[in-house]
Amino acid sequence: MLRFDPFRDVDSLTSAMLGASSGSDRAPRFMPMDLYKVDDLYVLSADLPGVDPGSIDVDVDRGTLTLTAHRSAPESTGVQWITSERFAGTFRRQVSLGDGVDTERISASYDNGVLSITIPLAERAKPRKVDIAHRELTGEQTSIEQGTT
Repeated sequence: MLRFDPFRDVDSLTSAMLGASSGSDRAPRFMPMDLYKVDDLYVLSADLPGVDPGSIDVDVDRGTLTLTAHRSAPESTGVQWITSERFAGTFRRQVSLGDGVDTERISASYDNGVLSITIPLAERAKPRKVDIAHRELTGEQTSIEQGTT
C-alpha cells in the first residue's frame, strides 16, 4: 500500500498561481490518517471528528481507494467569532492499493470521529507452504509433508 495524494502538486501549483494559501484554518488540504498492517490485513484510520456519518463516502475504483467526507460550518448569522479553528468543508484522501489486496472484502466503520477501513490481503498474496515431491527408489512419486512438533 502506498500513502499518496496525487493532487498535492496540482494544489500547490494552483495556489502559487492564484496567490492562495495551500491550506487554512477553515479548509485543510487533507484528513490525517494512519495506515498499518496486522496479520493478513491493512487497517486505515482517518480522523473525521464532527463529520456527519451520512456524508462519508468510501469508493474503490481501478486500484484507488478514495475517502470523501463533509463537515458543515456552524451557523454564523448573528455570531461574533472570537476564534474559529475547526475545519469545515469537504475532505478527500486517495490511497493507491497494490495488487495483493482483496477489494471485494474491504469494510468500513465510523466510531467516535474515526473512520476505520479494513483492507484484507487477497488469498494469492498470503504466504503459503509448498509441498515438495520426490521420487523413491521404486520410481513412485510421493510428497513430503511437514510434521508437527
